[in-house]
Amino acid sequence: MNHGSVAIAIVQHQVMIIQAARSHNRRDHWLDVYTYSPFGERLFLASPVPQARIAPSDLLVVFPFRTPTSDMIELPAQAYQEYLELSARHQRKHENLWRRWRASLH
Repeated sequence: MNHGSVAIAIVQHQVMIIQAARSHNRRDHWLDVYTYSPFGERLFLASPVPQARIAPSDLLVVFPFRTPTSDMIELPAQAYQEYLELSARHQRKHENLWRRWRASLH
């Protein structure tokens, strides 16, 4: 990932928009990123904990564009749609795990 690259990743068990804080190569064990929370349709603002270090395996999608800003990102329509789909899939996965766990208690 190059400095400023935008992606979707799992950060603290949540699907989030991230931006590379610096350039990384394939051998890096950690990626330094800025994290963003949704703020409306296609718009994301810096999250309450704006910096994170994530494993490369936490990346879900890396978009073919970069952005110079570090306080707000507006995604193109297709990228936003991918974010919504991955968020919904992640939510369903956790809801199913919760249901199975609850069922195992009874």
